[in-house]
Amino acid sequence: MAKSGSKNQQILAIVLIVLGIGLAFWGYQQSGSVGSQLNQALNGAPADNVMMYYIGGAISIAVGAFLLFR
Repeated sequence: MAKSGSKNQQILAIVLIVLGIGLAFWGYQQSGSVGSQLNQALNGAPADNVMMYYIGGAISIAVGAFLLFR
């Protein structure tokens, strides 16, 4: 039988993965906005908030995957 702590860790891992996917998707949605496209056209780089969503999503997915498959 699985320990309660192990079950809680699996639930936390799944929540982190779902949160990471949500952040990455939200960043993708933000990158398509007019303001973000204008900023990218002028600066040649995505807006800072878009990059923060991408980075936060990637970190959340990585930590969640680590916890899930550990």
